[in-house]
Amino acid sequence: MQIRVPGPIPADLTVIETMRGTASGAIAHWPLHLARLGRNCAAVGFALDEDAVGRALAALRFTDVSRVRLTVDAAGRVEASCHPLPRNPQVWQVVLSDQRLGSGDPWLRIKTSHRPVYDAARAAMPAGMDEAILLNERGELCEGTITNLFLRREGRLLTPPLSSGLLPGILRQVLLESGAAREAVLYPEDLKTGRLIMGNALRGMIGAELHGLD
Repeated sequence: MQIRVPGPIPADLTVIETMRGTASGAIAHWPLHLARLGRNCAAVGFALDEDAVGRALAALRFTDVSRVRLTVDAAGRVEASCHPLPRNPQVWQVVLSDQRLGSGDPWLRIKTSHRPVYDAARAAMPAGMDEAILLNERGELCEGTITNLFLRREGRLLTPPLSSGLLPGILRQVLLESGAAREAVLYPEDLKTGRLIMGNALRGMIGAELHGLD
């Protein structure tokens, strides 16, 4: 369902897609990224010129697996960049954040530069941590600052529903649509009875070790 974020819209806002590119120039799950980019631009009232998107991406030169970043601003300007993507560590070190998300906040449903809670959570991460998990006002698990959350339990992947307050990530969408994952309301205590995994379309699935859960 298409959403529209109520104003005011920050003057310097950009809509963002972060994607995985290969040396051949292909972008993983590109149709899903483009569809989300269109929805998110519509949500904040930005025009999206798909031809300009295509030209911006065509101008990039991939030499290896790359982090591709695409932005659109209020004037419809499209910018794209790519940088080599380092290998994932085998395990991410993860902590629960003290920051809270509001489950009804429409900004959580779109990927933009407006990230005050996520930025605060990342800034407060203890040394040595790779990611922080945010909860909502009901104490439900939502997502990481840059990843969706998955819990492998009894051979199934569980991931919080959008109603908990989180970004509908592309990797999350792929896993749900394929039947490899299903939505479930999760709480911190649930992480004691399964394997925690953090993931997104750029980095894939990364096993995680949670610190600070008594």
